[in-house]
Amino acid sequence: MERINSVKDKVVLITGAGKGIGRKLAEELAARGAIIAANDISPINVEEVVAGIRAKGGRANSYIEDVAKKVGAQMIVKSVEDEFGKIDVLVNHAAVEPHTPLLDMDEWDWHRSLDVNLTGAFLMSQSAGRVMKMKGSGVILNLVAGAGEREKEAGAFLAGKAGLAELSHQLARELHPDGVRVLEAATFEEALKALEEA
Repeated sequence: MERINSVKDKVVLITGAGKGIGRKLAEELAARGAIIAANDISPINVEEVVAGIRAKGGRANSYIEDVAKKVGAQMIVKSVEDEFGKIDVLVNHAAVEPHTPLLDMDEWDWHRSLDVNLTGAFLMSQSAGRVMKMKGSGVILNLVAGAGEREKEAGAFLAGKAGLAELSHQLARELHPDGVRVLEAATFEEALKALEEA
């Protein structure tokens, strides 16, 4: 568990940091000395996370953008770079999870689920990956919770997460020669362990 201390002074960009595993990672990594760039589409929860980190003496800023939009993803990466001069770790956690049977699902819900859960991770990995490639180092961690499961009425969510698992493999293949590691995890504990061993 000690190697995670290597996150000290590293800039960790976490999408969907307002709740769930993203929030837990932001708080835990900040406690270990990381600089947290916390993204979410809504300021409500993520600004609470940032305020909590700062109240404990940590460093964190919030970035309110929609990762499913290319301009939004690019703005997050540019803003974090402008502010901190680098991005050491990207954690793709942003997700939406409609609980509707596929035969009843609205097309908008299907697209939004894939846009956030898969396209958002692609856009963030593309923008941050270019920065990391130029630097010759970096870590991209994709949260693939649910991939391979058969939960009832979560077809769009699970399809996106299965796609994200394959996206992770392809990114790893492409970015490995440039010193960028691409990892995946399904739980908070797995995510910490992955970063610890990165």
